[in-house]
Amino acid sequence: MPEPESGGRRGGRPLVMALPKGRLLRALEPRLRRLGVPSEMLDESDRSLLRDVSDALRLLFVKPDDVPVYVAQGAADAGVVGRDVLLEQGQDVFAPLELGIGRCRLVVAGAPDLRLPTDRPVRVATRYPSLTAAHFRRSGRRVDVIELRGAVELAPSAGLCDLIVDLVETGETLRRNGLVERETILEVSAVVIANRVAMKLRAAALRRLLESLRDGAR
Repeated sequence: MPEPESGGRRGGRPLVMALPKGRLLRALEPRLRRLGVPSEMLDESDRSLLRDVSDALRLLFVKPDDVPVYVAQGAADAGVVGRDVLLEQGQDVFAPLELGIGRCRLVVAGAPDLRLPTDRPVRVATRYPSLTAAHFRRSGRRVDVIELRGAVELAPSAGLCDLIVDLVETGETLRRNGLVERETILEVSAVVIANRVAMKLRAAALRRLLESLRDGAR
């Protein structure tokens, strides 16, 4: 097994950080600039998925749901992801730093005048089946969880479900679809995650990365 590194690289390989495409990437930009990442390298119209910032840092741009997978499997040493995605997947990674950006809530929502059925399980549509099932199981409520990949807020009016579980930031999307928040499951923001092996073998480089991301908004 290689000895733990003392510098930014091991065996000539740059530190690889997986970044989520979309809204969270835009929120991360001020902190990434502290790492020396130029704004043009964060242009999402660029189709290249691997971009070298320097000899010591490489960025890997993937879908948000894929960030924990790349980090857990060692294809990336570290990454940034929403806590909702991290907890839903349950990947075996460290989460050493809460960034405090991309704040939103995972909530249960439904029609304001909804009377929940008592003669059958409540049908709940969501992109978060594991977190949803765990939430209702803790309170002893019977639910049928319906997994969707998009337009969850349309499901109640289409007759697919009684309730939804989804992320909200301002609540405007819920209001436009005639829904109200009923419960909050989880407060969400972005976290930095790290591969368990990399935390041992690339400790110095990861420590510098965490320090830069922690202080990047100053």
